[in-house]
Amino acid sequence: MGGVRELAAPFVAPGPCGVAVRDRLKHLTPQDEKVLRAVGEHQGALASRDLRARCADGLEHSADTWASRKRDLTAQSSSRIAGAITKATHDQWALARRCQAAHIRTLEAGIGMLRHRLSLPVGARGTKRAAGGYRSKGEWFHKSRRLAALEARHAAAVRDRQAGRVRVVRGGKRLLNTRHHLADAHLTEEQWRERWEAERWFLAADGESGKRFGNETIRVTPDGEVSIKLPAPLAHLANARHGRYTLASTVAFAHRGMEWADRITANRAVAYRIHLDVDRGRWYLTASWQRPAVKTIPLETARARGVIGVDTNADHFAAYHLDRHGNPVGDPRRFPYDLSGTTAHRDAQIRHALTRLLHWAKQAGVTAIAIEDLDFTTEKTREKHGRKKRFRQLISGIPTGKLKARLVSMAAEQGLAIVAVDPAYTSMWGAQHWQKPLATPHRRMSRHDAAGIAIGRRALGHPVRRRTAPPPHDRSDRAGHRTAQAGPGTRGRDGTRPPATDHAPGGVPPNGTRKRGPSASNTVRDAPSTHQWVQDSLMHTG
Repeated sequence: MGGVRELAAPFVAPGPCGVAVRDRLKHLTPQDEKVLRAVGEHQGALASRDLRARCADGLEHSADTWASRKRDLTAQSSSRIAGAITKATHDQWALARRCQAAHIRTLEAGIGMLRHRLSLPVGARGTKRAAGGYRSKGEWFHKSRRLAALEARHAAAVRDRQAGRVRVVRGGKRLLNTRHHLADAHLTEEQWRERWEAERWFLAADGESGKRFGNETIRVTPDGEVSIKLPAPLAHLANARHGRYTLASTVAFAHRGMEWADRITANRAVAYRIHLDVDRGRWYLTASWQRPAVKTIPLETARARGVIGVDTNADHFAAYHLDRHGNPVGDPRRFPYDLSGTTAHRDAQIRHALTRLLHWAKQAGVTAIAIEDLDFTTEKTREKHGRKKRFRQLISGIPTGKLKARLVSMAAEQGLAIVAVDPAYTSMWGAQHWQKPLATPHRRMSRHDAAGIAIGRRALGHPVRRRTAPPPHDRSDRAGHRTAQAGPGTRGRDGTRPPATDHAPGGVPPNGTRKRGPSASNTVRDAPSTHQWVQDSLMHTG
């Protein structure tokens, strides 16, 4: 296995730790919408001010500065609202730091590839594992200029990170840049302004265990009545006691409604967020809460009843059912999806494909689904696949991060575990060792179907390649049997099949102990041997 990198061990992915459900706020009165807009605008301004203060602190942030910011916000809202705003600010700053680190890693990958290719002679051919030199002196010159530009960007990003500077836009950088391309976005300035203001509102409240219905700021009763604790400057808009405003709309969570009702009845923490969908003109209420950490099942338990190996592609999932010995069962299954169109359409396509996959896994009787632990961070750079624009778009379109998160959460509801495996060589070895043997006139095997087998076998702990260490061509008896096969003591393996008694060839005893008669030989190699070799089955591999 010279040149093959070390493979990471498979592991069971941890289950989800949170739940979120949403319902529409219907039949709101004009006064209700006026109050919601006023509260969102006021608290959004406080959140923007707090985020600016947090970014100014940088790495000098401490518990004292946090407490000082919260005290300043409390005077203009309430203690609970101030706590929710400061917590959201810290989460947003931490997310910006993680994105900054990912950006630095991407720049480093591009710089490393450029340096490698620039160091090679012009026109040098590449290999499967490393890119070659550039095709012409002109391309070499332009790439050298790009290397200098990336090194400058990398140095600036590293300086920002060391200084604790982050660049955050409340409302989103994409929506901000849309302001300069209104014609391309088919928006007027008024429409864009409405979206921009709605995205910058802050209408959220963290849950509190032990408080009435799990939240004092945004309270939802078991009957679905929604009331909001107004900030101090807007207390004159209250229509209920203790500075609260009760909406005319009620909510009823159709999904996980019983679980939500059990939590608020027991006064357990539930967080709420109210937001406006500007395109539809609808208001929504989202409820979320944490679940206790679910202990993942051991890897051996997940392997006990076999797995479903899933190969992720740009337009479909290729899945294959494998028993616990690693043998393919039945025919491959494919679950297509279309990732074109809007974000909502892509998300719905992924959910539908995963739902079909999980239902098939339940019918197959397995306890785990094996999937590759994909990360295309280094593969998306134009320096590695500069001329292959379509290929870069292809791998960029595969929803690896969202797919893993959604699959883990949906599988947990079905009682299925997710086993993540190293993605190295699955397509290559699957096509080499499994595509052709399993292809029949009635079964069409693709490279992706074979990759699903490779992924499932790796999750089960079996080697992907069916046969390893073949006997030498000069003397087959020297190396013995192939090593990647089930041992004689493995239960369920195919044993040596004795000949049937009713149609056994002449001269063969009924017990199946056939003896070879003497034969003439002209060479030492063809001489009869007194040792009798028994070939183990190659179907059940271990």
